[in-house]
Amino acid sequence: MLIGMPAYDAVDMLDVAGPFEMFSWAGLAVELVAEKSGPLKFRNGFSFNVDKTFGEAGAWDVLWVPGGDQAALVKLMSDPRRTYLDFLIRQSEHVKYVASVCDGALLLAAAGLLDGYTVTTHWAFVPCLKGHPKVRVADGYPRYCLDRNRLTGGGISPGLDEALMLVQLLMGTQAAQAVQCNTQYYPCPPVTSEITPATECPLPPTTIAPRKTTTPR
Repeated sequence: MLIGMPAYDAVDMLDVAGPFEMFSWAGLAVELVAEKSGPLKFRNGFSFNVDKTFGEAGAWDVLWVPGGDQAALVKLMSDPRRTYLDFLIRQSEHVKYVASVCDGALLLAAAGLLDGYTVTTHWAFVPCLKGHPKVRVADGYPRYCLDRNRLTGGGISPGLDEALMLVQLLMGTQAAQAVQCNTQYYPCPPVTSEITPATECPLPPTTIAPRKTTTPR
């Protein structure tokens, strides 16, 4: 099994590192790729290195799209070359599952890969998803949402729950339980709070770059 994560500058650290950790405990291989190989930076965080480009990506079983900084998302979605969006489309054609964490769902939605599915995202970006008329947003703020082969997660930390769900889907309940035990993932936060529904999309008005059409000869 090979899980592919397409990274970019200002990607969220936990969206990548948290699921990567869970998958590694399950013995699942993870391939990190980017438009160009070399150093990238997490959002407000550490530098990391990507060894493979989009063109060197393998045959993935799962496409896992992480969220990131708002400006980074806008840049990827409005890129006239559609490098990132078209890569998502190509890789999605042969995978078993298409997944996203946090506002990575907006990238999948911009690529048209969530049309007709019920999905979730970070609570603050729910109004952004509602701007895609063909995408159905799950009621409430579920930690993750599975609709057929689309697995989407809430904001940042739900990626850990979502990763365990993916392990269960790919390898069975016992494998997921073993990962939970080995990582001692039994959350018990010291505080409680409530989510205040967002009414406006925090992203600036963004024009998604249209797909290129080819003229038959």
